[in-house]
Amino acid sequence: MAELTRDEDNLVRELSSQAKSLAMRDKRNLAYYDGVNRLTHLGISVPPKMQVLEVVVNWPRVVVEAIGERSDVKTIRRGGALGADEDLLELFDANNLAAQMVMFNRDKHVFGRAFLSVGSNEDDPDFPLITVESPREMSVKVDRRSRRITAAFKQVQEPGSVLGQMQTFGVLYLPNTTIWLSREGGGWKVEDRDQHGLGRVPVIMALNRQRTGMWTGRSEMADVIPISDAAVRTLTNLQLGLEAAALPRKWVIGASENDFVDREGNPITKWESYFSSVWALANENAKIGQMPGADLSGFHDTAYLYGRLAASVTGFPASYFGHVTGNPPQEGAIRAEEARLVKTVERSNGESGKALAWALDTAERFRTNEWPAGNRTVVEWHDPGTPTVAQRADALQKMAGGVPILSREGAWDEMGWSEPRMQRERERFEMQDADPAIQALMTKVDGLG
Repeated sequence: MAELTRDEDNLVRELSSQAKSLAMRDKRNLAYYDGVNRLTHLGISVPPKMQVLEVVVNWPRVVVEAIGERSDVKTIRRGGALGADEDLLELFDANNLAAQMVMFNRDKHVFGRAFLSVGSNEDDPDFPLITVESPREMSVKVDRRSRRITAAFKQVQEPGSVLGQMQTFGVLYLPNTTIWLSREGGGWKVEDRDQHGLGRVPVIMALNRQRTGMWTGRSEMADVIPISDAAVRTLTNLQLGLEAAALPRKWVIGASENDFVDREGNPITKWESYFSSVWALANENAKIGQMPGADLSGFHDTAYLYGRLAASVTGFPASYFGHVTGNPPQEGAIRAEEARLVKTVERSNGESGKALAWALDTAERFRTNEWPAGNRTVVEWHDPGTPTVAQRADALQKMAGGVPILSREGAWDEMGWSEPRMQRERERFEMQDADPAIQALMTKVDGLG
């Protein structure tokens, strides 16, 4: 089996080193998203018997999921076209990208970067494979001038032939070649080569909050993580306070342990005597009193403060972080409160949409052996704002002075219908127009009205 060339080997080493440099940061971000970043990582010392009281405030996941929940692809079209492109929608559906893009956006917001790869489909050549790749497994080299990926390397571990052992595999993506590798004896062995002659690396990257000269992106959770850590400390201390000081404490003077007995003279355990509602001691010199429990409202106020801080740095409504008012806001207030969140989602969708469009164009190249003309594929997204259809319709009608301003299909588009849904309605209207019986029935219904 052929070996890697010197240049290919150098690329593998360089990209493997890049992946290792990001591994610790990626592991930390994943732990925060999953809510498993324990208090020991935050520098809090908790006695072993009290570790069950640890609290993890998973606001980082709230941030990621709140953006992802508002990122739904509406349709895909070619620039300048009025309707959706059927070929691109077929590619989109064949690769189940409606579900795959959920993972893509989640990776982008958790790790700061996300990847799509495109490859030939041996089972169905008409539908090349478009796959979401893990940022923890993929590393890329970018040409800063052209802003294109010039090489990409994917490294994965899978169970080997020997039980309990893991085998390392790799894929090196180059502009005209894809090389499959396996790790043996500290080196890489070439398993297969695909001379696809694409001219470009079939790996597409999207960066979250990209900055000039930086090609790793930034986690969307970065701003809220320190505040979440502070809330964790506060709520864990609150838990400790509930156990140690919140309940009123009783005191006894002039009694001995032998005085705590039941009717048969058997000793009563300390916890049973502590939690009983009435105490009676035969010792006439004994006195019983109670000290008030600790006031823990300061912990509550501090937790609410952190929630408001989280809302301020993320631009999310404060209700996302536990600050709930008694009366629900009206439609206009909801839209106003979500202004920054909506703009964040729109910009995120723009980044993801460009990556998806480029992946679809690359798949078209695999399918037709020709690149689509220009960078003209457009991904449209559903409105990320909370729907307030009545308010929007009323405003449009007032601006038009009561004159109809939308066609039938324009109204469907405003209602947010998908292309398949609109196509079903077109077919129903065609059936209605073609069938005289249906026309007569509709005329009769109109007359009754």
